[in-house]
Amino acid sequence: MSITGSAISQDKPGQDAAGMHDALGALPEWNLGDLYEGPDCPALKADFDRVGAMIATFEKLRGKVNDLDGAAFGAAIAEYEKISELCGKIESYAQLYQSVDVSDAERGRFFQDTIDRMTDLSGKLLFFTLDIIRMDDKVLAAKMNDPAAAKYAPWVRDLRAFRGHELSDDLEKLLLDKSTSGRTAWVRLYDETLAAMRCTMGAKTVTLTEALHYLSDAGEEMRKNAAKGIGAALADKARLITLVTNTLAKDKATEDQWRKYERPVSSRNLGNLVEDEVVDALVAAAKSS
Repeated sequence: MSITGSAISQDKPGQDAAGMHDALGALPEWNLGDLYEGPDCPALKADFDRVGAMIATFEKLRGKVNDLDGAAFGAAIAEYEKISELCGKIESYAQLYQSVDVSDAERGRFFQDTIDRMTDLSGKLLFFTLDIIRMDDKVLAAKMNDPAAAKYAPWVRDLRAFRGHELSDDLEKLLLDKSTSGRTAWVRLYDETLAAMRCTMGAKTVTLTEALHYLSDAGEEMRKNAAKGIGAALADKARLITLVTNTLAKDKATEDQWRKYERPVSSRNLGNLVEDEVVDALVAAAKSS
């Protein structure tokens, strides 16, 4: 989850926000108070402590998932759901807070620290979903007959769609741990590069966000100036953006190969619960029209 476009700090306007204020007038400020009052608030610390304790207790199921009866299996999924929701709340806040002003170093530090901590915690839960994916069909069917487990049938079905593409526990943990210094780091570099980018439009310099806004301006000359400014700014960062894009593409290709996905789009299609052939047919129909 993330906020894109013209994001403005809830505490103080960032560089991008200031530019948007100058050009477009006062804009509403993001209020994340429904999640947490701030990165140092007691509620966030309490939730970190709570989710850590919940995961420590949940880890006692390691190696025992296959032996749970239906009711206990359903209860385990319910607890996993609670943990996931709390983790999602913390991660969402960190990403939304950083998205307010991507160029702010303190927000970036908070985001990175939070993601590092959440990745470490998430790694302790991997065993549960992997055990469900690998579970024998008959063993799983017996568990799913219990109403406590049956209510989660759609989630279990979607999870097991990835059967045959999972790796060993150690490799799955390695990929998760390395994601913060790999894919996530490259995406952050890309986002921060675009946030710091400035476009020249005639006699003034604006942020990329503002320049993109001017592409929809009613005046033809304004749209033309914006397009030229964006093109020049992107060209200036072409080598870096190309490096980021190529690195992410290679990273995905390597993981796809290990997970035995036939094509680059296969993992996405599987996540969307649609066959490659269906997407191919849709693309072909769109092209022919």
